[in-house]
Amino acid sequence: MELLNIKEHQARTLLIHYRWDVDKVIDVYVNKGKDRLYEEACVMVNHNSDVSSVRIQRSSVALCEICMEEVPIYKMTTMDCGHSFCNNCWTEHFVVKINEGQSRRISCMAYKCNVVCDEDKIRIYVNEKDPELGKKFDQFLLESYIEDNKMVKWCPSVPHCGNAIRVDDDGCCEVECACGFQFCFSCSSEAHSPCSCHMWALWVKKFEDDSETINWMIANTKNCPTCLKPVEKNGGCNHVVCACGKAFCWLCGGATGFEHNWDRIKNHTCGRYKEEYVVKMERAKSELIRYAHYLKFYEAHTNSLKAEIALKKKLKEKISGMKVTAYIKDYTWVIDGADRLVRSRQILRCTYPFAYCMFGDTFLGDEMTKEDKNVKQNLFEDQQLQFEGYVEKLSFVLAEPFERNNEEGLMEFRMKILELSKLIDVLCKNLYDCIDNEILIDLGRTINIAPYRSNGADKAVELHH
Repeated sequence: MELLNIKEHQARTLLIHYRWDVDKVIDVYVNKGKDRLYEEACVMVNHNSDVSSVRIQRSSVALCEICMEEVPIYKMTTMDCGHSFCNNCWTEHFVVKINEGQSRRISCMAYKCNVVCDEDKIRIYVNEKDPELGKKFDQFLLESYIEDNKMVKWCPSVPHCGNAIRVDDDGCCEVECACGFQFCFSCSSEAHSPCSCHMWALWVKKFEDDSETINWMIANTKNCPTCLKPVEKNGGCNHVVCACGKAFCWLCGGATGFEHNWDRIKNHTCGRYKEEYVVKMERAKSELIRYAHYLKFYEAHTNSLKAEIALKKKLKEKISGMKVTAYIKDYTWVIDGADRLVRSRQILRCTYPFAYCMFGDTFLGDEMTKEDKNVKQNLFEDQQLQFEGYVEKLSFVLAEPFERNNEEGLMEFRMKILELSKLIDVLCKNLYDCIDNEILIDLGRTINIAPYRSNGADKAVELHH
């Protein structure tokens, strides 16, 4: 408004058109000029509009060219474009557009006029006719700010908390809503660092699709050469018949007839060794074993995370009834340790989908040689193993009945929690440094991963209008 010397509704119309990207608005303004900026957004800015209003006000009535009735001048409304119609026609126009879901940009009624109407006037007339529809109009404007704005997103919590999150920049980051739910701002999934959004999407899809079953099918079924549906052999004979009626050889997958000699299928032989077939079978089995490995650890740490979230709640209840001493003034360090444990466990469980995607063949393909991949995997797993060991130690220590200790025992317990928390923070940072500086640095493409935050995801604060 200050830069362009325009009204609030005109500024909002510009921002809605350019999806709330202020940089884009300024870029068009600088490179194309003010007139082109307004034209593209269907905004009319006329600082001399009072002249027309004076001319109209010379008579007591005016003709509305929509309903073709003469109405008192005070019942006529003029928009920024200069077109003037009666308030009843404007109201009906606004009501229709809002009910059609077009309330973010309601244009003038005049023929071939695309100038966007003043939202304040829309709100006044609609509220007079239907207050509920007026609320709906305000909701549409709010949704535009959230859904069309790359800097703002709804919290994806279930059930929905009703909050929206605004960030200062659109880089890859993880945020914590005021309701406590943590999520990736880029893809709106639950927090998944150090996985990139693409990695996480691949892992979730594989997890939900029950892909180990698919791998089992690859290893234990053959596709019919006619209908291509998978067929499982249920006997010892290698001459099988698909449900579609097509006979084929189980050993090579080739189509055959139905006749069978004593020693082989008539006019068919495939006894020669075929290395590619054996390699395919072994690869399918290897992939299944590999996926099962990462899945096992991911699920184990997911279950631990749930238990440790419950532990944190119990610790809060426990320390609320504990007395302070001369040396123990408060017990915030207990909850700080539990917070560190939960954050670290969340990261630790996601390191397994990361490793599955990064060091397999499906995500990167040929971007790393097998030798480089093995070296990088060993570096990563060394860091992961060390990090994992100390996370388990902190979990074990926090589960101890420390409330039974005397003052000296509490002091020792406190130091143990503080030291473990600090060490885990360092190890987690080292893990992320390993990913950035050893694993991703030589890749031919950019993989965006939310950076490590020692204090967890950036916490949102509630905004009040």
